[in-house]
Amino acid sequence: MKTIEIHSLEQTNEFAQKIAACLKDKQMVITLDGDLGAGKTTWTKALGKALGVKSVINSPTFTILKSYKQGNGQPLHHIDAYRLEGASQDLGFEDCFDEGICVVEWSQFIEDQLPEDRLCISIEEGIDENRIITMEATGPNSQQVLEEYHD
Repeated sequence: MKTIEIHSLEQTNEFAQKIAACLKDKQMVITLDGDLGAGKTTWTKALGKALGVKSVINSPTFTILKSYKQGNGQPLHHIDAYRLEGASQDLGFEDCFDEGICVVEWSQFIEDQLPEDRLCISIEEGIDENRIITMEATGPNSQQVLEEYHD
């Protein structure tokens, strides 16, 4: 587990760029958890840009899933599971989890559908732009990403 502090939007972008560098040519599910307004979608936008996504990334709150193409041609899937609280059916996210990078906001609402190996990022909101970021790996691939990450 790693914990870092972020004090500005620029540092949020730098954090996303560092994670993107660790994800190069990897397949990975990243869960993003934090309160409303903590910066989950802001971080995802920065990650997408660092991965070479040319399209505008915005919150998939109402559509639940949006997919983009990374610079290497692989997909970047962005799931917002906020509206899935209490849903019990299998929603077919396995394909998203099995290719490219998949970022899942509000992952606790689809916990039973997530792959075992994922990078869990928690964003705790502080005053102004201050955030405390906790990263935890749940398997060998995510552990490798965590080990490659340097502050």
